[in-house]
Amino acid sequence: MRLRDRLGITARRQRQLTWLMELVMLGVFLYGVWKLNVKIMANAGIALLIAQLVPVLERDYGVPLDAGLTLWITSAVFLHALGTIGTGGESFYQSVWWWDHMTHALSSSVIAGVGYATVRALDEHSDQINLPPRFVFVFILLFVLAYGVFWEIIEFTIGYVATLLGTDTILTQYGLEDSLWDLVYNTLGAVVVATWGTAHLNGISQYIQNRLDQRAA
Repeated sequence: MRLRDRLGITARRQRQLTWLMELVMLGVFLYGVWKLNVKIMANAGIALLIAQLVPVLERDYGVPLDAGLTLWITSAVFLHALGTIGTGGESFYQSVWWWDHMTHALSSSVIAGVGYATVRALDEHSDQINLPPRFVFVFILLFVLAYGVFWEIIEFTIGYVATLLGTDTILTQYGLEDSLWDLVYNTLGAVVVATWGTAHLNGISQYIQNRLDQRAA
């Protein structure tokens, strides 16, 4: 049984929640424009683009992204965009100690989902490839850890360049300890996907496998 079935959330309700989050992200972007805040505009703008990419993939390329998967991806970018604003002159990233950890765990779970679906598709595509479940589990963890390290490097680089230019950075780096905790929560998101990915990502894996089969034909 899927989580949405346990919670009694219908596909229609999931789509409504997705649309609501997209409207809020648009509001965050417009707030950034009003405040002339490049950080808010950049993060909310990129989040909106990613959210709009999901229906494009489904409509134009036939990627089987159901309402639940769409809500999952949208939630990740929505919470990141929302975290750039806040109350009392501080963003939620600054005032809520667990916000950064939550967004890292959620976004890393999306990355893990991409890795999981791809590996499963490769396993099914070729008879010469046989990937045991334990290998897939370890691969997903390493894949997400590599992504996490790469992301931390991006944050450090953007922050360093912003300091050199004397401008505000669009991504905030809170120090080495924060980076280590980010990697911990990235791993948590990866474990969730590696453990329960089969129940939700088989459709994506099948789509990738079919594309690989068509190219090999």
